[in-house]
Amino acid sequence: MGMHDRDLQREKAKQDQINATGSKFSTFFRKHFGSKCAPAAKGSVRQMGLFPMMVFWFLILGLMYGLMTHYLKPKQAKILANGDLVIQRSQDGHFYALGKINGVEVKFMVDTGASFVAVSESFARKALLAGGTPAVFRTANGDRSGRVVKGHSVAIGPVMATNITIGVGFSGSNENDALLGQSFLSKFDITMGKDLLVLRPRSE
Repeated sequence: MGMHDRDLQREKAKQDQINATGSKFSTFFRKHFGSKCAPAAKGSVRQMGLFPMMVFWFLILGLMYGLMTHYLKPKQAKILANGDLVIQRSQDGHFYALGKINGVEVKFMVDTGASFVAVSESFARKALLAGGTPAVFRTANGDRSGRVVKGHSVAIGPVMATNITIGVGFSGSNENDALLGQSFLSKFDITMGKDLLVLRPRSE
């Protein structure tokens, strides 16, 4: 046997050993991690590394969004034994309360400078706030056309006020966002502390 033949045999033996090792490695990954985690072909190594990283960051972003949503979600207003309605200040400095207009759920932001309870046009359709008088509302972003409707019910928890005037044309980040203005607040004596807003129904 010539030297060339011996070299070929050694190369073949090395290649056989490499193939056997690779086969054992693949079997180990399939057994312990599943077929999706088995070693990829050389050309797809970067793709296999990119996909898990994208999944990881999507999971992290989703978790952060969920935590922030929960963190900023308004807490339920509390009713004290004497009938006072207590709203806790949110992390962004505003007072929020979950309530209802004509029985339809809404997220209020208390705005003592607003003349009316204000809602979006899309919410008004759900809450059956039809008709009304055309109006122009002055906002921080300029004048906005809308309408004013009267004679509707507004509730926060068990506290309900009737015959409330509502401005339609508000634009919040969500169609169910609304302002809790003076057409509702004027029915209460208001005490505002550092972290609490207390609404006490006025005796008639």
